[in-house]
Amino acid sequence: MHVSTRTVCLLLGLAVAFGVASRAANADTQVEPTIALKMLNAQQQQFGQQVVKVTDNVYTAVGFHGANTSMIVGTDGVIIIDTLKGPTSAAKAAEAFRKYSDKPVKAIIYTHSHGDHIGGASAFIGDERPDIYATESFGSAEGVNKAVAPVKAKRNVRQFGRKLSPSESTNRGVAPANTDDSDGGKGFLAPTVKVPDSGLKTTIAGVEIEFHIGPGETDDAMFIWLPQNQVLFAGDNFYSSFPNLYAIRGTAYRDVLSWSESVAKMAELKPHVLVPGHTMPIRGEQTATAVLNDYSEAIRSVYDQTVRGINEGKSPDQLAHEVELPKRLKDKPYLIEFYGSVPHAVRAIYAGLLGWFDGNPTTLSPLEPKLKAKHIAELAGGTQELTEQMEAALAKQDYKWALELSDYLKWLHDGDKKRARKVKIEALRGLAAREYNAPNRNYYLSYANELESGQLSELWF
Repeated sequence: MHVSTRTVCLLLGLAVAFGVASRAANADTQVEPTIALKMLNAQQQQFGQQVVKVTDNVYTAVGFHGANTSMIVGTDGVIIIDTLKGPTSAAKAAEAFRKYSDKPVKAIIYTHSHGDHIGGASAFIGDERPDIYATESFGSAEGVNKAVAPVKAKRNVRQFGRKLSPSESTNRGVAPANTDDSDGGKGFLAPTVKVPDSGLKTTIAGVEIEFHIGPGETDDAMFIWLPQNQVLFAGDNFYSSFPNLYAIRGTAYRDVLSWSESVAKMAELKPHVLVPGHTMPIRGEQTATAVLNDYSEAIRSVYDQTVRGINEGKSPDQLAHEVELPKRLKDKPYLIEFYGSVPHAVRAIYAGLLGWFDGNPTTLSPLEPKLKAKHIAELAGGTQELTEQMEAALAKQDYKWALELSDYLKWLHDGDKKRARKVKIEALRGLAAREYNAPNRNYYLSYANELESGQLSELWF
């Protein structure tokens, strides 16, 4: 089956699966376990390892690591766009590319500075050092203070499920679960050509190519346009999933409004083929343009609804449960929340625009956790009654409430901390089984495993 037809069939299948899921649950990304697994398995087909022939001289390697890498064949050389995470995975992609061209690499382009796009450059070059293009702000992708690197590293492992067993692993939403990360970053080559904020139009190896600055998932992002082929390389500003407007591993505020605007600019080009930073290319001018317009609208809608709610005095907790995608976008297969999450985005927008305080004086100086737990226990009728309520919530599969009650119980001097821990583990696994959002699922399972193995302290941080 031709790639374009197969991709369309896959997207339609995911839309049907999501329609079933939508009817099965009223909120967030929790559905019946069998449906969650079916959806994640279907999404897995978006990154099965293969080289996709995009046009006669453009090829994209999908599934060789978490991200995509692409090769453009010119008159006297090739251009590589993004280079995977490390030289081991990049070398396999480079070898696969050589079946289509053995011309030397004349240029390497980094769409942004996330590690899974820049760490394998050395595997693509020979004796001749190519020009390496990146934005002037290259390196600002993470934006999180290095002082919190230790805890961010732990959360990164959880988000991506890096330590999950094969039986627990599904995928990472826009990437396969198991990738070779042992040499991550070891093939990075520093940029030699900085693309100005105004962009750049040039010719490399006889190929007309345009660099457009496009902040979105990162501040240092750009998208690449081949006017002769009508091919657009979106980097991580587009992939087939609702975008990760906030990553639960911990990120600085991602400028959501700029992200929406950058995708809208991509749509104006009306590409014949859209090559994402992750997942399969999308073919056809009408389809690709519609996808980009929908993507931009979805991001903007979440932003606008959140801002409107903020100005009405609503809290982030309330808004996270109220904001939703417009009806016409809900079942779009490329906007299913496999990777990003609307509630996470809402909270990130709130904090990014206003900070942590929600304006309610009750939350201005709240009770410290131990004292609050004591009061909750008193309301329940005592520690034993609180424990029984926790057990009852678990038995009813009210997993989120069971989690909250276990967190209160752990603070009480007369609380059964071992039982609280056990309930939390069971509740986390119950939630994970129902999640089709891969980062959520991976985080729940990873944290449960850490609790069970004793890696976490009695405070479970």
